Amino acid sequence: MMGSSGFLPSGSLLESLVHLSNEASSIEKLPFVQGRNISTMTRRIKVLTSLFEEIKEANSTATQLPPSSVLCLTELFSVIRRVKVLIEGCKDGSSLWGLIQTETTSNQFFVLVKEIGRALDILPLSLLNLTADIREQVELLHKQAKRVELFVDPREVQRRDELLKVMASNNEKNMKNAANRCSIDIEAAKLVFSSIGLRSSLDYEEEMSKLEAEAQKQAGTGGLIVVSNINNLVALVSYSKSMVFSEESKKDDIKQSSVSVSRNTDQSSSSQSMSFNIPDEFRCPISLDLMKDPVIVASGHTYDRNSIAQWINTGHHTCPKSGQRLIHMALIPNYALKSLVHQWCQENNIPLMECSSNASESEINSKQNAAQKAVDHISTTKVAIDSVKMTAEFLVGKLAMGSLDIQRQAAYELRLLAKTGMDNRRIIAEAGAIPFLVTMLTSNDPRIQENAVTALLNLSIFNNNKILIMAAGAIGNIVEVLELGKTTEARENAAAAIFSLSMIDDFKVAIGAHARAILALVGLLREGTTTGKRDAAMALSNLALYGANKVNIVVAGAVQLLIELLMDDKAGITDDALGVLALLLSCPQGLEDIKKSRALVPLLIDLLRFGSAKGKENSITLLLGLCKDGGEEVTRRLLINPRSIPSLRSLAADGSPKARRKADTLLRLLNRYCSQSHNPVR
Repeated sequence: MMGSSGFLPSGSLLESLVHLSNEASSIEKLPFVQGRNISTMTRRIKVLTSLFEEIKEANSTATQLPPSSVLCLTELFSVIRRVKVLIEGCKDGSSLWGLIQTETTSNQFFVLVKEIGRALDILPLSLLNLTADIREQVELLHKQAKRVELFVDPREVQRRDELLKVMASNNEKNMKNAANRCSIDIEAAKLVFSSIGLRSSLDYEEEMSKLEAEAQKQAGTGGLIVVSNINNLVALVSYSKSMVFSEESKKDDIKQSSVSVSRNTDQSSSSQSMSFNIPDEFRCPISLDLMKDPVIVASGHTYDRNSIAQWINTGHHTCPKSGQRLIHMALIPNYALKSLVHQWCQENNIPLMECSSNASESEINSKQNAAQKAVDHISTTKVAIDSVKMTAEFLVGKLAMGSLDIQRQAAYELRLLAKTGMDNRRIIAEAGAIPFLVTMLTSNDPRIQENAVTALLNLSIFNNNKILIMAAGAIGNIVEVLELGKTTEARENAAAAIFSLSMIDDFKVAIGAHARAILALVGLLREGTTTGKRDAAMALSNLALYGANKVNIVVAGAVQLLIELLMDDKAGITDDALGVLALLLSCPQGLEDIKKSRALVPLLIDLLRFGSAKGKENSITLLLGLCKDGGEEVTRRLLINPRSIPSLRSLAADGSPKARRKADTLLRLLNRYCSQSHNPVR
């Protein structure tokens, strides 16, 4: 288009522009970061939308526009597509990282507005049939775009500076003494986080997930410093979350009976430790002394192991801080806090024997030497991994012993924890979560079932977990959820789990051999949402790679259903459906069922012209297979369609290498058939 001369076809370009600009300007709720720039940009895009719609309407009877107009519209399409990506990044990405990058992102909006102005420079308004109102709006937009200035929201700059101050106090690279580690202003951090929408524990969790995703994204482009800064943000949010949401419980008085327990603790250790300014978060709430071996109880609060053990051994079954009844007596090590306590001891020259009564002198020396040699980002990663281990063990304890409400929440948190990071998925499996999650698939509670199957889906992304899930006998329960799941999302994610598990060849056989697995997938293909249909089609495509499964898929009635879905504009799974049909073609039963459809051949011919690259390849595969193995009837049907030969010639010239080879083969086959009939293809 850019290299053509004269007048150019423009209908599809205008339709794409209208669709894209509507998407880019349809944001319902402004994000907390870049709100002003996004609001201004969407207003500009709406003006352009009106322009595109009017050009489209005014030129509905024409097929061409002046070349300069098409060049302008093509450039605007490129700019608006980048605007859409930028807005989506602000809306869906990490708010904290967006705050750090506020000047960079503001400049991106500024550059895009300038590019809109440059594109409008070549728009010949005088040659377009526009109303005076639209012409005036576009001219005003053009002038504004030409003289626009960079806008960086001063409120965001202030929040960014406050965040950087809080980060500096929490940055392990700058921690030279205890004061740096413990001088974090939690109220200041809470204020900054609240200003960008982080107000609940779930908000904090989601922000950490987004930061981790950003770190992975930046790993190949941003460099180690950027990734390190993002990891520091993750650590800050995690630490602040634990402090902010335990602040209220910290204000509670320790019960009188807990004070009596404190009198029984090691007095000599206490007196020595009290000579230091011990951070409050490192003190045991019972003994008020430095925690030597911090452990987490069922309520989620942390205590020193000796103190809480004495509390429990004296007959108490409640949490000393909250008064909540403990649903189990397990003491789960708080590895993350223990690591921080040890680091604090090292920085203050407190012998590690003070912090770990079981550590031998040689062990202490080796730990000190390791700590001195450790690189900051490695120690940060270790703390993060230890934190995941602690969290996973704690949540598995809740799955094992908790009430329905507690199990529901624990399964949801495991689902989120397994959503990102192979390390997370490995650690959760090592904590023993998989057997409990498999059992919960049969729960009568809709949310427990949904969270359990989604957690297993996320865990299955790690290949070794696929083996563990199958070894736990999960396939029967997953198929039951697929058939009778209590929520739509549970059924969809069960299908996605089958797709993930069937990536391993041996499991294709095992899943296909299950009496109801394929029937259940075909049922979701028939009844599900677009997402469900796609998940089911992808799972069937994987299973169909094993020959014996193809017959079962055909017997389940998949062929006619897939053809119907090809004709359903709302189904949205054209490529997936074509892929399954192409696989079933190699099965005699599948070929017979496919041949029965008289609507398929015309549909495939149209897909040769208008389908995606993948869709064209599967369409030509189906046509070639039908003509080779389907007899003269299919060949005649193909030849009497006036669009078939032009479509095949076009694909033979412009398709992918695979599609070109098959198109050439089919053209030769048709020509041979016509030669035998004394009417060659021209």
